[in-house]
Parts: sequence; structure tokens; C-alpha cells
Amino acid sequence: MKRIVTIQDISCIGRCSLTVALPILSSMGVEACVLPTAVLSGHTAFPSFSFHDLTEEIPKISAVWEQQKLCFDAIYSGYLGSVRQIRMMLDFYTRFGEQGVLKIADPAMADAGKLYQGFDDKFAQAMKELCGKADIIVPNLTEGCILSGTPWREDTDAAFCEEIAAKLGTLGAGRVVLTGFSTGKDNIGALAYDSATGESFCCLNERYPVSFHGTGDIFASVLSGALTRGMAYRDAVQLAVDFDHDCIGKTLEDPDHRWYGVNFEQALPGLIRRMQDTVILKSVEKV
Repeated sequence: MKRIVTIQDISCIGRCSLTVALPILSSMGVEACVLPTAVLSGHTAFPSFSFHDLTEEIPKISAVWEQQKLCFDAIYSGYLGSVRQIRMMLDFYTRFGEQGVLKIADPAMADAGKLYQGFDDKFAQAMKELCGKADIIVPNLTEGCILSGTPWREDTDAAFCEEIAAKLGTLGAGRVVLTGFSTGKDNIGALAYDSATGESFCCLNERYPVSFHGTGDIFASVLSGALTRGMAYRDAVQLAVDFDHDCIGKTLEDPDHRWYGVNFEQALPGLIRRMQDTVILKSVEKV
């Protein structure tokens, strides 16, 4: 069984970060190890929330793992709360990211044209450095604009997004997956760019006329799990797009759905079936 460590916060209520990454990765047949960066009562879209910083625990946990000679097939980082935590993430790459370990960074720091509360340009600059050390980065359009130094605009088109992806490729990551990409009002998905070849492709699905918190975390978790399991790059991106679509669909079917996240739990059986079908196909190909 493949082993992935995911490094991000725990929002106790809110269906995001570790509370979605852990069940999604586990359901995909990956051993999910966690290194929590903070504990929040709920995510930052709640009108108020408690926050407990776990920065001091990160090097302690890392040191014990290193002493025990633990290793991982992939390292997947999400929300990091400070420049210091980004530096610790870079150190984690040095300790555990030897050749062959897939490094995936979701630079969770902004949306809707602006940085999250508490982040500034210094944080964004540090995140650039982390993205440059990763194999794959998964920014949304706002994060892509900030990291690439591109002025934000709402009326994006394919050419604009391809320009952002190409700029992000110069940071150092081998591959860029830009989420929130669309070719029209009726679809949404992701644009994937290969820094080595300059080639790109898009994966799309139907756009619902709503948006929910946490879908970016869900996308990154599915992508990370699929790639760690060895799924082909294009198939992994499409799977993440499709699962986000399924999660929103299940949420809208529930008249009593919560405002703070999607009903991803109800979509997990479909994800498990997709992963089982992939394993069966690989087995047939080997025969």
C-alpha cells in the first residue's frame, strides 16, 4: 500500500483541509499519514472560530519520524499558517523528499481576488519558494495570479489562464494544475500544464450555478491520491474534476445541506468504484 503524508490544518467543522483529505485518501486505498499545522473550531468562513497553532509540534514530529526511518511515497501540503511553517515544509522536503517521492503543494492562501485574512506579500513570496521545490502545484486562479505576478481579473479566458500556468511553470514545479478554469459559463474544471514540454490540456465538467467552501481541498486530495496510486496524469486531473462535480451534485440533492461545505461523504462510493476500476484495468493490461 502506498503511503502519503498530508500537512495542513484541522478545521473541526467545515469539511475542508484534513477532515476531507484523510477520508478521501483512505477511501482511495492510500495509507494517509497526517502532520497537522493548526486546530481550528471551524474554517475561516465562520463568523468566529478558535485557533490553536501547532507550529512547535511540526519539527518534533518530523524528528521522531526521521529517527524511526519512516518514508513516504508522496508529500502533500495544503494550508500553511505562516512563513515559518513554509520554511518547515521546505525542511521536510529535505528530510523526506528524496528522489522518487512525489511532492504536491496546494498553495492555499487566497480566493476571489485576494489573500486570506492574516497573509501578506511576504507569505506569498515564501510560498513561491515552496512551489518551486514541488513536483506539482495546485493553485486556484487567484493564487495563480498572485504567485505569477499577474493582475487579478474576473473575466478570464483560456489564453489568460494558459499565460498564468506558463508563468507558474517558471517557478520550478514540473507540473501546474490550475483549478477554476473554464471555457464558458456552462463548464468548469482545471488546466494542466507541463513545464518541461510547454504542453497543456484541460479537464472539464458541468458547472453548477453555486460555489461551496472546501472544493479546492477536495480536488487536491483526489489528485494527490490518484497520482500516488500511479494513475495517469490526465486521468488523475479528470478524476479530481469529476469528483468535485459529484460532491456539489450530492449537496444540491440534499434540501438540508450545510452552508459551510459539500456532502463529499455521499460521493465517496463512486470514487471508490472509479479507483477499483482503475486497478482492474491495470491488472488486465499487465496480463
